[in-house]
Amino acid sequence: MLRPPRRLPRPPRRAAATATGPGRRLLLSTPIFYANGPPHIGHLYSALLADALHRHRGLRGAGPGRLSTGTDEHGLKIQQAAAAAGTSPPELCERVSGLFRQALTQAAVSFTDFTRTSEPRHQRAVRHFWGALRDSGALYKGSYEGWYCTPEECFLPESQLAERRDAQGRPCKVSLETGHQVHWTKEENYMFRLSAFRDPLRKWLRDNPRAISPDPFYQNVLRWLDEDLPDLSVSRERSRLQWGIPVPSDSTQTIYVWVDALVNYLSVVGYPERHGEWWPAAHHVVGKDILKFHAVYWPALLMAAGLAPPERIFVHSHWTVRGQKMSKSLGNVIDPSACIGQYTLDGFRYFLLRQGVPERDCDYYDEKVVKLVNSELADALGGLLNRSTALSINPSNTYPCFSESCFPKVLDYRETNGIGRASAEDYEFVASVASLPLQVASYFEGFQIYKALECIALCVRQTNSFFQRHRPWKLDRKDPAEQLWLDTIIHVTLECLRVFGTLLQPVIPHAADKLLSRLGVEPEERGLSSLTFLPRYSGKPCPFEGRQLGPDTGVLFHRLERPRQHQTETKKL
Repeated sequence: MLRPPRRLPRPPRRAAATATGPGRRLLLSTPIFYANGPPHIGHLYSALLADALHRHRGLRGAGPGRLSTGTDEHGLKIQQAAAAAGTSPPELCERVSGLFRQALTQAAVSFTDFTRTSEPRHQRAVRHFWGALRDSGALYKGSYEGWYCTPEECFLPESQLAERRDAQGRPCKVSLETGHQVHWTKEENYMFRLSAFRDPLRKWLRDNPRAISPDPFYQNVLRWLDEDLPDLSVSRERSRLQWGIPVPSDSTQTIYVWVDALVNYLSVVGYPERHGEWWPAAHHVVGKDILKFHAVYWPALLMAAGLAPPERIFVHSHWTVRGQKMSKSLGNVIDPSACIGQYTLDGFRYFLLRQGVPERDCDYYDEKVVKLVNSELADALGGLLNRSTALSINPSNTYPCFSESCFPKVLDYRETNGIGRASAEDYEFVASVASLPLQVASYFEGFQIYKALECIALCVRQTNSFFQRHRPWKLDRKDPAEQLWLDTIIHVTLECLRVFGTLLQPVIPHAADKLLSRLGVEPEERGLSSLTFLPRYSGKPCPFEGRQLGPDTGVLFHRLERPRQHQTETKKL
C-alpha cells in the first residue's frame, strides 16, 4: 500500500512554451463538455468566449495558436444516463458528442482540436499522467467515506450541504450550490495528497496575480486555500464504476472522472512526448461551477506530476432564463441551434458576448435579444453602412478623398472656431475612434469582451451622430467647397466603419466580412497589428482613398422579429 509522501512537493519544471512576445504558441481551451445531455447556451457561451479570444489573437498575428474543445465521456453520470436511455455508454457518447460538435460548428466556433476522452490517445495520456503521480509519491490507497454527488462527480463536505426533502417527502441532503442530492458513500480508493500543496498553490497565485480572472474569482480561490483542504479521492471502485479508465496495475479501481477529464488539456498537445512545445502556455475558459477543479485540483495535480500550472484561467458566470436557473424540470433549457436559426449566427453570438458579464450571472429572454440586435447591429451599424454607401450620397461608389482643409489637424480641438468645417464635437468623436483599437485589445486581454463591445457600440452611435449632424445629403455637389466637405464626411464615416468591421471580426465574423468586403478591404488588410484610423488626418497616405467600393450585397443585418415562443430545448436523446 502506498503511503502519503513525507517530502514537500518539488517545484514544477518550466517549459520552453513559456516564452513571451510575438510568435509564441498559445493553447486556448473550453472545458470539455459532459456528454450526458445535449448542448445549451451555457456551453455555447464558454465556447464563444474562447473563440473570440482565439480569433482576436489570430488577427493580432501573435503567433501559432490552438483552440481546443471536446466532450467528457466517462463517469457514473454517463453510465446512469445510458442505462436510463436504454443504450450503452459508448452509443450515448457517440450521439451526444456529435451534437456538441454540430452545435459548435453551427456557431462558427473555430476550434482546431476536438477531444473525446474515450479516444485511445487521451486514455494513453491519462495512464501516463497517473504513473507520474504515482512515481512522485503523491498517491496512496486508503478508505474514504463522505457525501458523494453523482451529477457533480465529487465528494462534498458538510459545510456545502443543506437539508431538504426528496420527491417522496423524505429528508435528504443536497448540494448547497446546485441543489443536487448527495448520498453517503464509503470506498477504498486511491487518494491524492492535495493537503501537501496548499503552500505551493498559494505561492503560485501570489507570484501570478493574473492567473485567475476576473479578480473576484482569484479571491475566491485564495479563500478556499485558507479553508480545510483534505486529500482528494482520485479513483472509484470498479464494481461501482465500469465506464472509465482502469487504474494502471489495479483492475479493481477506475480513475476519477475529473482527473481523466483535466488531462485533456495535456493530451491535446501531445502529452507525454510533445506537450513541451505548448505547455504551460495555456489559457483555460471555464464556468464558475468548475473553478475549484481547475484552480485548485488541476494545478496541484500538475505540480505533483512535475509540470507547471496553466498560465491563465478565465472564469465566467452562468445564464439564467427570465430570472430562473435553466432546468429540464422547468422546461426552460435554451437550445442554441434554435436561437441561431431565429436570431442568425452573428446576432446570437453578438448577444451572448455583448450581454454576458463574467463576474455575475446574466439573464436571457427573447425580447432582450431582439431589442439589442435590432438596435446595435441592424439599425446603428447596418444603417450607418447603408446610408454612407448609398448611391444618392456616394454616386461614384468609391472611398472618397479626405480634405485636410475641411478637417485640419489641431492641437486642441476646443479651439477650432474658424478653422475648417469640423466642430469640436467632431474632433472629440474622431479621438474616441482612434483610441478604440487599443481599448478593445486591453479589454480582450482582461477577459472583458462585453466592455470591448460596449466601447464599439458607443463609437458606432457617435459616428451616426456625426453623419446626421452634418447632413451630407443636403450639401450641394456643384459647389467645389461643399463637394470637398461631403467627401470628407463620407471618408471619415467609412474609416470608422472599417475600424468597427475589423474589431468586430472575432465576434460577428460573417457580418464583419460582409461589411469589410463592401468597403473594398482585402482579406490581407483586415489584421489588427496594422490597423490605423484616418491616416490622412495626420498627413499620411490612406491606401483606401479613391478605391472602388466592393459590390452592394444588400442589408448588412436584417431586423429581427419577436419570436412567438421561447427557444427551449427540443432535442431528445
